[in-house]
Amino acid sequence: MDASPTAPDRASATALAPPATPSRAARALTAARAALDIAFGPVEQRTFAVRLWDDSVDAPPGPLPPFTLVVRRPSALRRALLPPSELALAEAYLRDDLDAEGDITEAGRLTDVAAVRLRSPAALFRLARALLALPPDDDAPFASDGATHDGDASAPRRVRLGIARRHSRRRDATAVRHHYDVGNDFYALWLDARRIYSCAYFVTGTEDIDAAQEAKLEHICRKLRLRAGERLLDVGCGWGGLLEYASTRHGVSGVGITLSQPQAEAARERLAAAGVSDRVRIEVRDYRDLPAEWRFDKVVSVGMREHVGAPRLAGYFAAVERVLEPGGLFLDHGLVRGGHEPRQTMMSRLASWLWQRGEFIERYVFPDGELVPLGELIADAEPAGLEARDVENLREHYERTLQCWVQRLERVHDAAVALVGEHTYRVWRLYMAATRLGFRSGRLTLIQTLYAKPHPDGRVEIPATRADLYAV
Repeated sequence: MDASPTAPDRASATALAPPATPSRAARALTAARAALDIAFGPVEQRTFAVRLWDDSVDAPPGPLPPFTLVVRRPSALRRALLPPSELALAEAYLRDDLDAEGDITEAGRLTDVAAVRLRSPAALFRLARALLALPPDDDAPFASDGATHDGDASAPRRVRLGIARRHSRRRDATAVRHHYDVGNDFYALWLDARRIYSCAYFVTGTEDIDAAQEAKLEHICRKLRLRAGERLLDVGCGWGGLLEYASTRHGVSGVGITLSQPQAEAARERLAAAGVSDRVRIEVRDYRDLPAEWRFDKVVSVGMREHVGAPRLAGYFAAVERVLEPGGLFLDHGLVRGGHEPRQTMMSRLASWLWQRGEFIERYVFPDGELVPLGELIADAEPAGLEARDVENLREHYERTLQCWVQRLERVHDAAVALVGEHTYRVWRLYMAATRLGFRSGRLTLIQTLYAKPHPDGRVEIPATRADLYAV
């Protein structure tokens, strides 16, 4: 006799059975989606798509979003957001826990979005609960502590400054070399033909990076009112592009100083190829070690002052003033901190500390870099005997420069990785995209300030107007 249940009996048995337990994989996907909702908002409110490790895609309604956040593995969000910080998210990208396909600049906004959404203890508690449901580790390619592993080209390149005093000569040299000694060939892949690593000048907005950098060099030379036969000092001369331009187009002689030996060697080759090495030379020298007998008609510093350090700015300006002839001009081109920031409170300072603002760039890109507001900059320069005569804000020009650099770097991804490895490539891609956001928001500003060293009787020999800067 058949003892199996009839059809109604089978239906009743199914109804009484406990629900199936979700698999471990399904639970991880659910937890990841919950964490993403808490940190970055529900799918329909986001401006980006998400692709999870199982290739499922969550995208907001409407047009194609500017980028897709790729979550490579189940443990990725746990490492990136527990606890949440700008540095943890950046390092998640460096080790390929997370990736950004599409517009990396827009992806850089994720840190700001998360910082706002995770301000309350309740939000942090809900996030932690979701993240703890994810596995703590799986097939991450290397340790998440940011340490550099000898012989591992894929590991993040993080600076080691040792115990030397901040902004001492030895530590400054180490910091500068960390940034610039990635390799001349790497920079050559995405900079312009002259290898100018500073803000370009887009006169019409339609220039390519080569034309915009040449326009910047001419703009600087005109501001300095360079004349044939004058002596020019370039403090932080990079690969010698400005000295080459000033000597071949304006007939000056001069000296460039840098702390990077590879830069110095490349600059000497450039000047020799241009046929001006008989009157322009490059030295590996700290600005604090300028010889007492040196004298120059004009001095320029492009993108170097950021390395000086706020407490040493007065000494920096004093060193320039000592070598500048009376009546001479000094053009300082560099970053300053944007002036729109609200007054800091104890709670906002605590939140900034917990979120580790600026730690990614400090640890991986510009160690010991310090920015001050424009007012503090001029307040350090004028007591040294340098009178501010002209100030120009080029913030929008630097945002466009960084856009060009990021796009050019992305186009040569394979060649860059062959030279420096995937993670150094990612450091530079993320750093330039994040910096571009800083200029767009006004948190960062690029200022060109023209200073004069008056004659003993107070005379300053510059034109009464700016008309000569723009004369054809």
